[in-house]
Amino acid sequence: MSKPKVAFFDFTSCEGCQLSILNLETELLELLDIIDIVEFREAMSEKSDTYDIAVIEGSYSRDSDLKRLRKIRETAGVVVAMGACAHIGGLNALRNSQQREDLLKKVYPDHPEWYETNEKALPISAAIKVDAVVPGCPVDVKEFVHIVKNLVLGKDPGLPTYPVCVECKLNENICVYELGKTCLGPVVRAGCNAVCTSNGGVCIGCRGLIPNPNLNSQKDIMQKYGLDMQRIIDSVNLFMTENAREVQ
Repeated sequence: MSKPKVAFFDFTSCEGCQLSILNLETELLELLDIIDIVEFREAMSEKSDTYDIAVIEGSYSRDSDLKRLRKIRETAGVVVAMGACAHIGGLNALRNSQQREDLLKKVYPDHPEWYETNEKALPISAAIKVDAVVPGCPVDVKEFVHIVKNLVLGKDPGLPTYPVCVECKLNENICVYELGKTCLGPVVRAGCNAVCTSNGGVCIGCRGLIPNPNLNSQKDIMQKYGLDMQRIIDSVNLFMTENAREVQ
């Protein structure tokens, strides 16, 4: 039985998620036992017109992206959005609340007319059907391997549906709200082992919202600790601009 062919594609992003995959070392070799990588610009010059699984990093941010994304969707049996940019728009979506023309002038002051952008930077799912996501910025490489293995076996990707708070408690962390900080852990998808809060930070939402997040509970927490709800809105805007309205 032939191994499924996997191709990696990049759109608007830093390509840090793809670089993380290359850092898998031994696990990458184990992954190659069950898949054939036929296109991966960060690692090889070869390209392929046929592939079974397409892994896409980066947000949909240019009109010309649509044609390319549709071609990928037509070719691949499974499309995977890898990383926050492809999954939820990511940091690129910070520009969505600003005027396109103003941004072009700020970033490219000499010849803004040379550069192409959509009105908004959007997740890949705004352009094509996505079958699975690997959340995070950057992705957790072990989770990536787990999801790819499940997809090859025809199983559900197996993403957690509970919030980061659960992992925080399992790690016996002091709740950062007790330290006067603002955290999105109550409404953001777990699976990162609460890496940010376990190392002195806060959850900033790079993994996106859990299914049916209890946003009223998040508001109650903010009120309990006497914190301004605007701090949550600002936090959501960092990675999940399109979700900011939900928490207002």
